[in-house]
Amino acid sequence: MADESYLPGHILSLTAGAADRLITSGSGDAALLYLYLLKTAGEYQTAQAARALKWEPGRCDAAAALLAGLGLARLPETAPTPKEPEPPEYSAEDINRELESVSSPFPDLVREVQRRLGKPLSTSDLKSLYTIYDFSGLPPEVILLVVSWCVEEYQRKYGPGRMPRMPQIQREAIRWKERGAETAETAEAHLKQLTLLRDRSSQILALMDIRDRPAVTQEKDFIASWLNMGFPDEAIRLAYERTVVKTGKRSLPYMNRILTDWHNGGLHTAAEIDAAEGKKAPARRHLSGAGATAPQPAAPGEADRRARADMEQMRKLLRGEKGEGK
Repeated sequence: MADESYLPGHILSLTAGAADRLITSGSGDAALLYLYLLKTAGEYQTAQAARALKWEPGRCDAAAALLAGLGLARLPETAPTPKEPEPPEYSAEDINRELESVSSPFPDLVREVQRRLGKPLSTSDLKSLYTIYDFSGLPPEVILLVVSWCVEEYQRKYGPGRMPRMPQIQREAIRWKERGAETAETAEAHLKQLTLLRDRSSQILALMDIRDRPAVTQEKDFIASWLNMGFPDEAIRLAYERTVVKTGKRSLPYMNRILTDWHNGGLHTAAEIDAAEGKKAPARRHLSGAGATAPQPAAPGEADRRARADMEQMRKLLRGEKGEGK
């Protein structure tokens, strides 16, 4: 990190110079990440920072890049990412012991997941589900939210009746945990963010002339960062066009550098960018219909209703009630 004073503990030291640079930047994300760095003695790892701040990784990296540009942080260039702990290799005996336990919620969770997926879980499936339950430590109601989200997303991509595999659900559960969705309340809030990001991602992909598929994980991270920086559609389209002209291809990292530079300079609208570059604003086509072919967002409150229904279903099961399927 830069030569600023980091004093971890109950007292955090912020120099006047650092405060001036943060204020001038006008970035609340940069200020909040700087406070996090003060508390952690300047140690920055994307996954840990995203978990602590409850942000998408792309948002963390954008704020960190801004701090580096202000001279308030020095990002690790070749530092290896700490290896995440590996889950244990659960045996069939481990699974059976949990299934036979009268005090465990796992048997009810298995039955409900089987109902959601429309099939009995194989031994391999049970190991994946038990890894989520035991190793990740997510509550059963949160696991059900993950399963429901995965089913919905899979069917949006591949059609009605298609179901995700348990390893895919396990990977998604890990992502939820990494983003702090570890309780019913934080999981419900995370589900709302995912729903909004999914709908906006389709629109942003259309600005990049991608209309035949949903966004992949890396694209979602970049898009979340751009939206959090406050860029409207017209500026994102402008960054895309400049990326193609400069590189001859669609390059999200290059496009992200353009947008981050604009953000660092306090430029967010196309008019502000043109003015800063001394250009007369050209006539630009209206972009509000760019995502016309994208899937329509869920009706207002639909994500909330599904989340509450999923959690209430699992709570009924944990209380020993026979909740009826939705």
